[in-house]
Amino acid sequence: MKNKPPYAIASVDAALLLATLLQQEGPLRVTDAAERIGVSVSTAHRLLGMLVYRDFAEQLADRRYGPGPLMQGGGLPQASLARLREVALPRLRRLVEELGETANLMVLSGADVRFVATVECQQILRVGDRTGRTLPAYLSSGGKALLAAAPADVVTAALAGLDETTTARVRRELRTVRRRGFALNDQETETGLTAVGAAVPTGTDASPAAISLALPSARFSRDRLPAWGSAVTAAAAAIAADLAAAPTPARP
Repeated sequence: MKNKPPYAIASVDAALLLATLLQQEGPLRVTDAAERIGVSVSTAHRLLGMLVYRDFAEQLADRRYGPGPLMQGGGLPQASLARLREVALPRLRRLVEELGETANLMVLSGADVRFVATVECQQILRVGDRTGRTLPAYLSSGGKALLAAAPADVVTAALAGLDETTTARVRRELRTVRRRGFALNDQETETGLTAVGAAVPTGTDASPAAISLALPSARFSRDRLPAWGSAVTAAAAAIAADLAAAPTPARP
């Protein structure tokens, strides 16, 4: 697991997050970029200017900014990812209101999951924004849920490089996830953090996605796990239904 450096440079972190968002979701206006990364419009404009200078971004004819030459290719489908995020956010907000913990949206990217949206709860002690981060799929709750629903070849590829004991343990856990419908990450990716995840049943024509409820381990209770799992699973199913009902944007 990659931890945030103790002496992180805020401007570098903001620029890298912005570059990641451009690659994941496609073109953004300056005002949208500012809102997404939590900075002023003037700061977002300066960050985008530097990304353009270094070929991580480019300004389009409509004055939006898109991924530059160094960020093009190899990413996740931008249109479907932006649509997924737009549809999922209202459901994540309802989940946070209902359970009082932070909720995340993530997609499968090879052997990892990439967080594409976070809705933080209002508690003082809470799990923060994970947008733009990646975690090994076999350790994260959403990743386990996605692997449990994935074809055998995808699971095999995601577990490549693990030793036999770990692979056998993960495969047993995936069978448990299939049986009960949700997955648990109890401090496997970060000490003091527990998460409950469920796959979004989007079918084969969309990026494999999952959601998770993340909370400080101090508030985790095995007695509440079935209720949390049921709520997360229901929210994931609701997102899938909303995606099916939402019109697909026309190609430019």
